[in-house]
Amino acid sequence: MRRISWVLLAVVLCLTTILAGCGKKNADSVVKDLGKVADKLESAKGAYQGAGVMTIHTGSAPQEYQVEVWYQSPSYYRISLTNGQKDITQIVLRNDDGVFVLTPSLNKSFRFKSDWPDNQGQVYLYQTLLSSILSDNTRQFAEDKDSYVFDVAANYHSHSLIRQKIWLAKDNYTPKQVQVSDSEANVVVEVKFNTFTFDTNLTKDSFDTNKNLSAMNDAKGTMAEVDENGIPVVSTTEGNGTQGTEGLTETAAGGDMGSFGIIYPEYVPAGVTNKDTMEVPESKDHAVILKYDGVYQYTIMESRPVDRAVSLVPGEAVYIDFTTVGLLTGDQQRTLTWSSEGVEYRITSANLPVEEMKKVAASMQGESGK
Repeated sequence: MRRISWVLLAVVLCLTTILAGCGKKNADSVVKDLGKVADKLESAKGAYQGAGVMTIHTGSAPQEYQVEVWYQSPSYYRISLTNGQKDITQIVLRNDDGVFVLTPSLNKSFRFKSDWPDNQGQVYLYQTLLSSILSDNTRQFAEDKDSYVFDVAANYHSHSLIRQKIWLAKDNYTPKQVQVSDSEANVVVEVKFNTFTFDTNLTKDSFDTNKNLSAMNDAKGTMAEVDENGIPVVSTTEGNGTQGTEGLTETAAGGDMGSFGIIYPEYVPAGVTNKDTMEVPESKDHAVILKYDGVYQYTIMESRPVDRAVSLVPGEAVYIDFTTVGLLTGDQQRTLTWSSEGVEYRITSANLPVEEMKKVAASMQGESGK
């Protein structure tokens, strides 16, 4: 009788142990679930809305951005990035007409054909996070209170970003936090989601260009004039003609651009120096051109446009950093165009590699005129 009691007790203890472990998932089961979530996002009803704060730990002080992300299957996106300290917003929009970059501070937008963001994942896009977890067979898995935590390889536009930790809610796998680190384990970019839901009221109209433009600014747009490489031309204040670099006024380094200062890049490739700084005379948008020579030859044009322009140009979207999308155009001679803090920039070169272009561009972000 006593032996039967011990057997029953052992069975009860075994069942208790099994039942206690029923609610606990391992890495394989979570990854399997995430694969199903990814498939559901591709379905006809796939959608999500998220909002949070992105902090970039570069430069002298951290920069915070309010991030809002909308997604609707099959490929509609709306991303809003706002720097509250400088009251600057950039909106990236993808719909049936293409990809748009809207810059309210410049009353301007660019439209171009691109498969973004399929070829350029971003830390605030849920699909990018899922792909990073699912594709890394060396992923590390842990639990943290109400979250599953994955430590996986980072796959972003910067080669200096090596690893990332992703926190997903245990109950529904929504993202809660992301930390992207460099080779020395320093957190470079961090995103904390305040809200995230799969139950959205988004419609196709939520991604309509005209509706978003109207919400951004009531002023109507005009088409920008571009050359054969898709580069907006500089208009003089007299007549309807255009001009290139001829007739530009040379300005000493450190000179001013009307009531604005000239912004110089902090990064210059080895073997390259600034040869000339030329101001466009009587330019309404305070345009100036910086000329660089040496191992690479390139020019940087910066201006402060006052009129909205909507341009359709053949090119591709490239991320300069985690907050700014640039437009890359041209073939033999390439031009990278982007806007930041009310200034429009264009780097043009026949031999400067795109990665070097991006480094130069990134070094001008947040700089004040000299």
